[in-house]
Amino acid sequence: MIDQDGNQVGIVDTKDALEQAVEVGLDLVEVSPNATPPVCKILEYGKYKYEISKKEKEGRKKQHTINVKEIRLRPKIDKHDLETKARHARKFLEHGDRVKVCLQFRGREMMYINQGRTVMENFQEGLGDIAKIESPLSKEGRTLVLVLSKK
Repeated sequence: MIDQDGNQVGIVDTKDALEQAVEVGLDLVEVSPNATPPVCKILEYGKYKYEISKKEKEGRKKQHTINVKEIRLRPKIDKHDLETKARHARKFLEHGDRVKVCLQFRGREMMYINQGRTVMENFQEGLGDIAKIESPLSKEGRTLVLVLSKK
């Protein structure tokens, strides 16, 4: 058991520990229940809960979530439009997000899959300095998919 000053008291019976906590006007808090024997402290429970929540909040603040942004292309996209989409992808990558590039075929466009592959290769070359391939070009139904992440 550890008292309110942080000093280790040693192994104390639970009833004695509770009596000591009541005398001081504080709570007996089980800090480490999995330890053998379990570790308890005499302290103010509300303050203890506040400090734990504060530490968790601080930990979440330093955490950065990685989002997956999606960019949709078509096989007959114009060169300028492709450059615009590549600029958007560059912004996403610089921000730290992953980019999922989807090239969707409709109707008879499925006959021109090679044209779609060249569009995807041009897009990939445009971002070659900042992006690396996380998952290679794959075909999912009527869509070619490529996932890029920051180098």
